[in-house]
Amino acid sequence: MRFEFTGRHTEITPAVERFAKKELQKLDRVLDSAPMHAHVTITAEKYRKKAEIIIYWRDNVFTGAAENSDLNQSIAAAAAKVEKQVYKLKEKFQTRKRGRVPVREASAATDDGAGETGADAPRIIAARRYRVKPMTAEEAAIIVADLPDQFIVFRDSETNKVGVLYKRKDGNFGLIEP
Repeated sequence: MRFEFTGRHTEITPAVERFAKKELQKLDRVLDSAPMHAHVTITAEKYRKKAEIIIYWRDNVFTGAAENSDLNQSIAAAAAKVEKQVYKLKEKFQTRKRGRVPVREASAATDDGAGETGADAPRIIAARRYRVKPMTAEEAAIIVADLPDQFIVFRDSETNKVGVLYKRKDGNFGLIEP
């Protein structure tokens, strides 16, 4: 890791450099020892000491700033903020790679809000496909009376619109048209 230190209204001592390097060395192993560049800015205003840390890694930029009366505490707090951002990014990469759940399992495991899980909820099962033939509603009634199915989808030959004819519980037929 390459370090660059900037002091505003203060002198950067070797002890401050060592402490900042020690705090940021943890990130070197987390980021797989990839080339990094760290810029540490120390600002002193009256009794306040402010530390700002910017780390450049690949295409990512991590920043952390902290202010305290003690310089070491402000450096440690800024390093902790940067470390938190790094761990969040690494966790995002890991869940994207390893924690991926197939869509079928994810949809089956969802909760529909009524207390039923995906395994207990009714599923849509594609039974078969058939052609929508042009016919009249009377012809469709004759066909659905002979079939074990409860309905038939047809195209009305007079209006050229799709309709559904279904068997009712009272023995009659119901017609649904758009």
